[in-house]
Amino acid sequence: MTESVRLAKRLTTQLPCSRRDAELYIEGGWVSVDGVVVEAPHRQVRADQTVTLHPNARPDPVLPATLLLHKPAGYDADADSGPKPAFTLLSPETQTPGDNSGIRLLHRHFTRLVAPLPLETGASGLLVLSQDGSIIRKLSDDAHFLEQEYVADISGEITEAALASLKEPVTFNGRTLPAIKVSRQSDARLRFALKGAVPGQVAWLCDRAGLTPVSIKRLRIGRISLAGLPEGQWRFLTAHERF
Repeated sequence: MTESVRLAKRLTTQLPCSRRDAELYIEGGWVSVDGVVVEAPHRQVRADQTVTLHPNARPDPVLPATLLLHKPAGYDADADSGPKPAFTLLSPETQTPGDNSGIRLLHRHFTRLVAPLPLETGASGLLVLSQDGSIIRKLSDDAHFLEQEYVADISGEITEAALASLKEPVTFNGRTLPAIKVSRQSDARLRFALKGAVPGQVAWLCDRAGLTPVSIKRLRIGRISLAGLPEGQWRFLTAHERF
């Protein structure tokens, strides 16, 4: 039987390099075994297998990623739960061609993702999925201060009385809601800008005003918007973008 060793150990003797650098090369997706990229330093490799380091490899730490997904209606916003989890939409094939982040895609970017600002299953639009603790904390702790923008397509007439009702101070789930901005975008579409939004709130506001929404889409969270991101596709949040 051919003896096997950890990939990181094999790389330290083959290059040579330090054990830490070997782990960083591997975790960064720079090392392949028999032509297949392997991101796990502990992976066992045999002596007869070919281990190759990419010529442009750098031993840089892999930073936690944040993904922006245009979630279609019908998918559950939790990263990996529910009958149709949004997580299943994330793959190399669904990364938008317009992603200009410069981040090198790794399989690890699709793991341990958290959706700090949920979006109801029936709604579509911007969903943030993150591995970054600082971003998760910010979106969770500052949820009451971040403005979110939605559009709702309405079945039937949007009367002036209904529009006035939407702008009245209301209590939802036992708390008084911050003031919201509502405007008519067309005869059948309303735009909402509100802080501290929770799943189901826009639909509830419409129902309270006697309106029936046929679709609801989240366009923006703070300063981050869908910005042309096609439905069902995703991109990385870039280093210079801030919510």
